Amino acid sequence: MRTAPLAALALVTALPAAAQEVTVRHGISPFGELKYPPDFPHFEYVNPDAPQGGTLSFRGTGASRTFDSLNPFILKGEPAQGLERLYDTLLAPSLDEPGAAYGLIAETVEYPEDRSWAIFNLRPEARFTDGESLTAEDVVFTFEALKEHGMPWYRITLADVETVEALDPHRVRFTFREGAATRDLAAEVGSIEILPAHYYAEVPFEESTLDPPVGSGGFEVAEVSPGRSITYCRTDEYWGAELPVNVGKDNFDCVVYEYFGDNTAAFEALKVGEYLFHEEFTSALWATAYDFPAVERGWIKRETLPDGRPSGAQGFWFNLRREKFADPRVREAIALMFNFEWANQTLFHGLYERTDSFWENSELEAEGLPEGDELALLEEYRDQLPEAVFTEPAYSPPVSSLSQTDRRALREGSRLLDAAGWTVGEDGLRRNAQGEVLRVEMVDDSPAFERIALPFIGNLRALGIDATHTLIDPAQMQERQEVFDYDIAIGRLVMQLSPSVELRSLFGSEGADNPGTLNLAGVADPVVDALIERIIQAESRGELVTRVRALDRVLRAKHIWVPNWYKGSHFLAYWDVFGRPEEKPPYDRGDDFWWWDEEKYQSLRAEGALR
Repeated sequence: MRTAPLAALALVTALPAAAQEVTVRHGISPFGELKYPPDFPHFEYVNPDAPQGGTLSFRGTGASRTFDSLNPFILKGEPAQGLERLYDTLLAPSLDEPGAAYGLIAETVEYPEDRSWAIFNLRPEARFTDGESLTAEDVVFTFEALKEHGMPWYRITLADVETVEALDPHRVRFTFREGAATRDLAAEVGSIEILPAHYYAEVPFEESTLDPPVGSGGFEVAEVSPGRSITYCRTDEYWGAELPVNVGKDNFDCVVYEYFGDNTAAFEALKVGEYLFHEEFTSALWATAYDFPAVERGWIKRETLPDGRPSGAQGFWFNLRREKFADPRVREAIALMFNFEWANQTLFHGLYERTDSFWENSELEAEGLPEGDELALLEEYRDQLPEAVFTEPAYSPPVSSLSQTDRRALREGSRLLDAAGWTVGEDGLRRNAQGEVLRVEMVDDSPAFERIALPFIGNLRALGIDATHTLIDPAQMQERQEVFDYDIAIGRLVMQLSPSVELRSLFGSEGADNPGTLNLAGVADPVVDALIERIIQAESRGELVTRVRALDRVLRAKHIWVPNWYKGSHFLAYWDVFGRPEEKPPYDRGDDFWWWDEEKYQSLRAEGALR
């Protein structure tokens, strides 16, 4: 295994007094500490001796449950799942350290104390899958192309990158905007996939395509059946296979994503082994449908594995860009009509818990009354915040009765709407002073979600709201979500253990009106913007936690969504043909470190379970 000399990996260079000391390290983390030393052989959560071979297959997912593009970097088209396997990044994340990353394409990273710039020293042996060398010019091209033509997320994330310069073929310097919060910027740019400049000199970057691209990672596209399946297989001679960050990872020769028109067809395919690994997200299926022969005979294993990450912000998101949702009392009244307790007992078999925080299942969740440093931070914005932020515990939805329509919630919702100026007319519908009916449309592309949405719609109608649930096809759903054409959208935001610049796209004003961002609610609030910047500027883990809790508390007080549910675990069903490490990484599902067990596979074949 190739390792760099220790002296090159953990160096602090003394510069003249007027200059800052420059650190040269084998990795980087938000607050300086790294778990793994310069000469670490591999991450602790992998099996360095894992066998190589076999095929791992999943069900393909995505907004449209299909795909028509192999370009995941632009708005055009619906990209196939798994395209990240084609590309390497400058740094690779550690999945047992929040925010830490270690050298992949980059052997080391240099930065001054204030992190106002970063130089990545590239490994000379780095290659693209067509054999061409990967150089600093490719890094420069990547960031220029993403800022100019990439999805809006890139433009927002890279807003603080002032320049990217190739200092020589294997050194690239990022200079960050003066005044920017620089704590996470080196790691952020280190996490972006590197693209080949020579390939895109001939191929238009800004167009979607089904032609397999040239990548920088260990996999290539082996087979494409548009909208039906895509297969990735390992390159014959991947230059980075023996790097410490890659040892024990990507042990399968090929990875396949099989696409199905609906959940029923996908589930039937799992039963007969058309794909081999599945995470179940439907509680009713998990509770009642896994009694088929392959499970009963032990061919398919079922497991519930803990998930140490924030559980994700799953909910019904109000579109605050629409005037009818301007008053938070309207939003709160609507949210009261979602009866989680009834749904959990009746529809979910009691498998879920109610979400109340955007960082549920983590130390970042706000709880109780603000105090200490969190209170001091919020006091700076007291005149711009609701008094309830200071006088009441962080908002949690009230517990409803087990009747589908909770009468107490209905009375409180009526009171809130009356106070907001939406009163009930003779026809039972609520109107404002201008005579406009309060109409609310929920759009969705999942027939399976109707059983959850329709009781909610029924409760809204009981409140006097002209509420509808519109089922549209996945392509329409993707388009409407990208341009924010909805009253209420159903969605789940994946939240980070060490939140940073991605918050600008999720909740910042800049993301509110940029098509293609994930600011589903259209939050555009100066206090939220200020708290996001304070989070990005945090200088310790303790400061970060305090500031995220403050943001969580403020967002919850604004009633920008109807929080749904979480479980803090993975429901996995997989054919018994795999091996895996003894311990999973705490902050990942861990299947990237599983391997093919040929003996198990042959045993199932002998029993007639698999072809």
